[in-house]
Amino acid sequence: MSAMKKIAGRRLALATAALLPLTLAAPATALADTQSPTLSHAATPPARMSTVGGALLGKPGTQANLGSGAPVLPKDLSARSWIVADAESGDVLAAHNAHWRLPPASTLKMLFADTVLPKFPRSEKHKVAPSDLAGMGAGSSLVGIKQGETYTVHDLWLGVFLRSGNDAVHVLSSMNHGVKQTVEDMQAHAEELQALDTNVVSPDGYDAGGQVSSAYDLTLFARSGLQKKDFREYCSTVRAKFPGETTKKHGRTTRGSFEIQNTNRLLAGDSDITPYQGIAGVKNGNTTNAGATFTGVAERGGRVLLVTVMNPEKKDHNEVYKEAARLLDWGFGAAGKVTPVGELVAPRGAQAGSQPSAPASAAAGGEQTSAKPVAASVRESGSGGVGVALAIAAGVLVLLAAGVFLVNRRWPLPDLVRRRTRP
Repeated sequence: MSAMKKIAGRRLALATAALLPLTLAAPATALADTQSPTLSHAATPPARMSTVGGALLGKPGTQANLGSGAPVLPKDLSARSWIVADAESGDVLAAHNAHWRLPPASTLKMLFADTVLPKFPRSEKHKVAPSDLAGMGAGSSLVGIKQGETYTVHDLWLGVFLRSGNDAVHVLSSMNHGVKQTVEDMQAHAEELQALDTNVVSPDGYDAGGQVSSAYDLTLFARSGLQKKDFREYCSTVRAKFPGETTKKHGRTTRGSFEIQNTNRLLAGDSDITPYQGIAGVKNGNTTNAGATFTGVAERGGRVLLVTVMNPEKKDHNEVYKEAARLLDWGFGAAGKVTPVGELVAPRGAQAGSQPSAPASAAAGGEQTSAKPVAASVRESGSGGVGVALAIAAGVLVLLAAGVFLVNRRWPLPDLVRRRTRP
């Protein structure tokens, strides 16, 4: 890949169309045979892990290449696995056991949403049957769906993202021809994204034998989901109204609502933690086997970072969010001062001509600049939270001198903006 060079510090151009097969078709190494899902509870990571995204990411321990002026990594990190990456360029700034296959808890709902969300219009209505709620694990997190009641798809997704409701996941799975079909769809989508550490057993992330993912894969799921407008809205919503039960009184039928709040503490805050400056989602989780898990995205000074933290050994209140915040702080300070230790790979299906044409400035050989974040408040159904820009950032494609458009293999994101309180 010596023919690649960075444009405007973020984008890669290929010097010739002949390099396209090397960029898009390079095989990924999964090492599934050396790391069975049943080994995910081991006290130490395997000596060899997947090398998807780069050889250093397959090594156990912390991987970082600090340059001049780069801050040192936080000293008090206890997570079994973590990763910090530039969401737009795909550069992995630093990582710790990035490909260790561990139980994901409800962060797996990012893959569920990225897989199922495009299948149903948000205005579609569904009356809940008893079979829709069958098979949920004991002690599941619930948003409060009641059989016999009718909900919109929009309601159900609010339940998935804000309350991490397994009941909402199971209703949407039923609409998608059942849990078994949904699990198969999720597994196929994970493989398309080259998230090869992931083995899906339950669509809601509830502890199940053999169900694993990795910090690297969870970050891929977030990056893919953030390409979708509805995903960006739901994962950034702080609070919303959710339909209650229908009641009859004095011959009148009424249906009230109740407020639900996002359980992502870097977004909504808590008694011992304030909302993180620039936070824009994504998803948290916590189960007996997985411990606490979290993937977040934040913007500061025009730079967007993704962070994933899995199962801190320290069990202090909100520890997973505190470690994620320290890693984000480090990432914003270190960006541009470190040599990447790997990259977030593009989906297997990425290919030439799949995105809109580049602006005229690129066609003329001029340098492209990334669109600046644009504030836009979410104003639907009583929802509140992060504003998001709806357009894909300019420059997804690079025009070569030969006149061929190639997809930037680092797959830029739509612009994100910092969280703002709605009036």
